[in-house]
Parts: sequence; C-alpha cells; structure tokens
Amino acid sequence: MSRSQIPTTGRGSAVIVAGLVVLLSAVGMTTAGYDSQAPVPAVPGSGGQVPAIRLDAVEGKLDQLGEWARTRSAKHGIPARALEAYGYATVVMAKAQPNCHLGWTTLAGIAHVESNHARFGGATITTNGLVQPPIRGVALNGTSGNATILDPAATADAGHIVYARAMGPFQFIPDTWKRWGARASADYQTLAKVLEGAEPVATKELSGSPDNIDDAALAAGRYLCASGGDLSTPVGWRRAIFSYNHSAAYVSQVRAAALGYDS
Repeated sequence: MSRSQIPTTGRGSAVIVAGLVVLLSAVGMTTAGYDSQAPVPAVPGSGGQVPAIRLDAVEGKLDQLGEWARTRSAKHGIPARALEAYGYATVVMAKAQPNCHLGWTTLAGIAHVESNHARFGGATITTNGLVQPPIRGVALNGTSGNATILDPAATADAGHIVYARAMGPFQFIPDTWKRWGARASADYQTLAKVLEGAEPVATKELSGSPDNIDDAALAAGRYLCASGGDLSTPVGWRRAIFSYNHSAAYVSQVRAAALGYDS
C-alpha cells in the first residue's frame, strides 16, 4: 500500500472463508482498475537463484547472504541490508511454498515503490533489521481519497477512535500485519506450519514487527504467495501485486522496478 493513499479495496480488505484469506481480486470479484480479461505482461524474472542458507536460529543468520547482497547493492543502488531481507524471505518461501516461485526482485519492486527500500523520510536500516525512524503513512480517516480504516488495538487502548496508518518499509496496516506478520529471526521449524499455510502465528512475539525489514519482507512474501498462487505465471504475479494495492498503476510501477532489478 502506498504511504499517501490506500484504496478502499486495499490490502486490509480480505474476506475470511473457512479459515483462509480470500482476497477480493483473487476470487475474480469486480475491483476498480482490475480487468481479469486484459492481456497480462510477462512476469519479471527472479533475479537469479539466491544462495542456499541455514534457516535455523543461528546468530547472524542473514549474514550468510552478505556477499550476495553487496554485489547486487552496488549494481542496483539498494541497501545491502535490505537485499539480505529480500533474499532471506525468498529462500524461506521457496522452502515453505515451493509452488509459489516468489522472486527477490518482486519483493524489491514493492519495497522500492512503498518506501524506497526503507529510506523514505531519511530512514535507515540498523544491523538487526530495524528501520529508524519508523515509516508511517497518513491516518486512514477517509479524507483525500483514502480509505477509512480503524486501528482496533490502538482504539481499545486509547478509549477513542484511532485511525490506522500503514507501517514500515512494506507499509502494512495493523490488521493485515496481525494476520501475516512473522519474526524472521525465529527458527524455521518453529514457524513451519504457519509459513506453509495461511494461519497467523500463535503468539505476538512470533509475529515480529512491521518496522523490521526482515520480518516485513517475510510477511510480504507470505501475503503474495497466498494472494497469487504461482507467481511464475503472468496471471498469478499480477493478481498478487494487485491484491497488495488495488491499483493497476501500482502493478505497473512494481513491475517496472522489478524488471530493472532483474537486469
């Protein structure tokens, strides 16, 4: 979702059916800007295979991708620490959902549009993945073309209405994060059941933080795989990106960025 505007049919709009999230665009419902019969451009490439790494809870787990990230950082102008997050999420989702075919270039394309790879407003990424200062979108109070979306937890705590704001480098709204958030530093086996399906994590501790780029990239990967199915197909890829932000222009922006990173 963009920092400045989240359409009324955006990423927080999901229909829960039999324990699964069925996104409006994924089930062929009419959504502004989406034409299921329109020609679908080719899928951006995956950017090449990410090196195999250990997925257990070892210290400095993402350091295993350091050389891989530094090479691509110099080429594409993406912070190496951000690339480590994209690469890690890609490896994890390839193990958890091998039929999804998520590429790191897709995650990078989204992060480019959403937050300039966690650099929006002068933010930077710390060594542990935390983005500081936190990146926040506008209050989603229904003005200026934005959706009206409440933050239930903040509203309950404050005792008055608090409108949601998109959070972090991948711009999740609170309810969406609650469902898809996962702590990337956790041992893979601890999260395996969650990562292989569409259920939320069992505890708040394991949900991670939308302000941590490792957690946010992994959550975005989960969301995209659930939304699009096979992202190696043009229809699946477009459906996944459109579900992330229900805007044809957004899909084009992400695709253009992802294509550039595949070069």
